[in-house]
Order: sequence, then C-alpha cells, then structure tokens
Amino acid sequence: MSLKSVSRTSVPDAFTMLPAERKAAGWLASIYALRMFGMFMILPVFSLHAAGLPGGDNLSLIGLAMGIYGLAQACMQIPLGWASDKIGRKPIIIGGLLLFAAGCWLGYVAETVEQLVWARALQGAGAISAALSALLADVTRDEVRSKGMAMIGASIGITFALSLVCAPVLYKFFGLSGLFGITGVLSILGIGVVIWLLPTPNLADQQAKLQGSFADGWAVLTQTDLLRLNLGIFTLHLTQMSLFVVVPSLLLSGLGLPLEEHWKVYLPVVLGSFVLMVPLMVWSEKKAKTKQVKLGSIALMAVVLLGLVLLADQGWVVVLLLLAYFVGFNLLEATLPSWVSRVAPLSHRGLALGVYNTSQALGLFAGGALGGLAFRHLGAQGVFEGVLLLVVLWFLLAMGIKALPPRATTVQPGNSDSNTASTSPT
Repeated sequence: MSLKSVSRTSVPDAFTMLPAERKAAGWLASIYALRMFGMFMILPVFSLHAAGLPGGDNLSLIGLAMGIYGLAQACMQIPLGWASDKIGRKPIIIGGLLLFAAGCWLGYVAETVEQLVWARALQGAGAISAALSALLADVTRDEVRSKGMAMIGASIGITFALSLVCAPVLYKFFGLSGLFGITGVLSILGIGVVIWLLPTPNLADQQAKLQGSFADGWAVLTQTDLLRLNLGIFTLHLTQMSLFVVVPSLLLSGLGLPLEEHWKVYLPVVLGSFVLMVPLMVWSEKKAKTKQVKLGSIALMAVVLLGLVLLADQGWVVVLLLLAYFVGFNLLEATLPSWVSRVAPLSHRGLALGVYNTSQALGLFAGGALGGLAFRHLGAQGVFEGVLLLVVLWFLLAMGIKALPPRATTVQPGNSDSNTASTSPT
C-alpha cells in the first residue's frame, strides 16, 4: 500500500505523519543512531588511547586522526549526494556503510596512530548523510518532513548522551579496537535495515531525477536562499563545536562535576529540549511560520550566548542556558534540511543536501579548530563573544530569506503528491 492511497482515506490532517512515513523516518533514524553511536563511543577515549601507541607523542598527528573524519565527510558529501540522484539512494547508502565498516576494520587492527588516521579517513569517506536526508525527503510530504528530521535529530542527541555513559565501560572491557569492532558490526546491521526495511521512492520521483537539467544543478550552487541555508548550518555547527570546547570546563568549575559525569547534564538537557521544541515546530508548520521560528531560534541562541558572556561562572545558570540553546539548536537542526529539500529542484535534491551536509561538516571542523584557538588565546569570554558576533550576523542575513508558502491543512482526495513512496522494502 502506498502513502498516497492511505492519505486519501484515513488522514484528514495533512500535518499528521502517516504510518508509512513514521515507519520510514524511524528506520532512517535507526541507521543514523547505529552509525553515530559507534562514532560517539570512540571520541571520549580516543586521544587517551592513541597517546600510548607508536606516534602518540605527536599531538598534531592525534589531532589529525580526530579531525580527518570531518574533513573526509566534507569532501565526499557532494559527490555521494549527487550520485544518489543519479543511481538511487539505497546503493549509495549501502556503499557508504560498507566504506564506514572498512574503516572500522582498519581501526580494529591498527597498531599506530598513523594507521588510525587512515581508519578515520576511510570511515569519513562513507558520507551518507545527504543520501539519507534525501531519501527521507523522497518518502515524506512537505508538511511532515520536519517531524521526520526531528526524529533523526532526537536519535542522534540520545545516542550522543548514551555513548558518553557507555564508552568508558566498554573501553575498559574491550579497548579501542573493540569499540571499532562494535562500530563495524553496527554499520553492517544498518545495511540490513536499508535492504529489507527502508522504503524505495516511487517511480515518479525516479523519472523526475532523470529529467534534471544542468541549470537545475547550477541553481543548487548559486540560489540565494540555498546559500543562506548552507551558511546557516555552517554557523550552527561552528557555534556548537566552539561552545563544547569551553562548556566541559564550565561544568567542572561551576558544578564540580567530573568529566565522566557530564552526561548527567547532557542527557536531561537534550531530552528536555526536544520536549520543548516539538510543539513549536508543529505550530510553525501548521501556521506557515517557519521563517519566524527560524529567526526566533537564532535570536534565542544569541540570547544564550549573551548569557554565557555575562554569567558563565554560575553553574546552574549555565545548565539552563544549555537547555535554551538546545531548544533553538534542535529547531534549526530539524527545519533547515527540510527547508533545503523544499527549495531545491527535485532532480538535484541529493546534490543540494550534499552541499548542505558539506557546509555542516566544515562548520564542525571550523568550530573545533577556531574554538580551540580562541579558547587558548582569548579564554572562554573570547569564545562566547566571537560566536555571539557570528550568530548576530547570521540573523541579519537570514532575515532576507523567502518564507515558505503555506501548505494545505488537510490531505485532499486525489492529491498527486510526488513525495510519496511504496512501503514495500525492496
């Protein structure tokens, strides 16, 4: 049964996810979670373990091993996103997971820091975020796509918090090689999900992809609103990484909370932020207020940063500010890729999301590098003030983006919606 046939008979509210849409978004979120759980588990213990390996006295090499994953992601998102437009989402996702698993195997057998650099680069080369996001866009309607993106965002946030709890325990029993091995197994399980449980976009979408023109592809790279959205995700993740260069030390000094217990802050903050942001996201979609909520989220982040400039020494105030920050962050994380999928030409949706995800990866890289540099030379205040300035500039540029048109509030019988998919797991 297709989404279209279900929508004609059983769901009058166009902003309610259909069962097939919920199922597809849930399985896509599980792939993200399986992959990211393994990645997040490695990060808290990586530098400590690498210091004891041959080459571990070279801090630059350890830093390269940490950061090259993001650089490889940035290099591969665009070509793999474009390829998913031409040969299909599933083949690219499966190929990316196989590359990621190969990197895990190399990490499992690695005996030097240099080998770990190659392992991390190979993991990063399996850059499938654009193809996954494009597949979600293919199998959901515009009205509910942000909900699907929010499900993925929630899975990543929860996975991050759980990994902080599990990593020290698993590392104690299995070591870093064991964590790479577990990560590889999880990626192989993800391939099974793709083959047997994910839906395949319908024939109309495939035909539209084949009809895409060079002008459509060029528009992805030059269209003003897409450039604003790409700049937005770059700034959002630059902000996140810069903050988390500083936040652990604030929790340690302000609350006396040791590093291994920081998850006690992150887990309730992340979960609480999703509880608060979902009603705002649903309201913005129903009332066609996506632009207003986007600007409000950026403004909320600016207020949080101003609060950190003034009150960074107050431990519990920092926790409350983190909660407010993640409300704005998660709203933007859920709505920006959905916005890209609606603005981009259907024939080059994967390419557009590839550019978007490349901007995200570059933001992560720049945030870590520049945040660390600013923290070293200017202190926490310098980091907060610099990021605050960037967010204010982002707000001013975002004001010029065109608002998305309102969508129908009910599913109309006979509505021919191209964003539907067969639920058969082929």
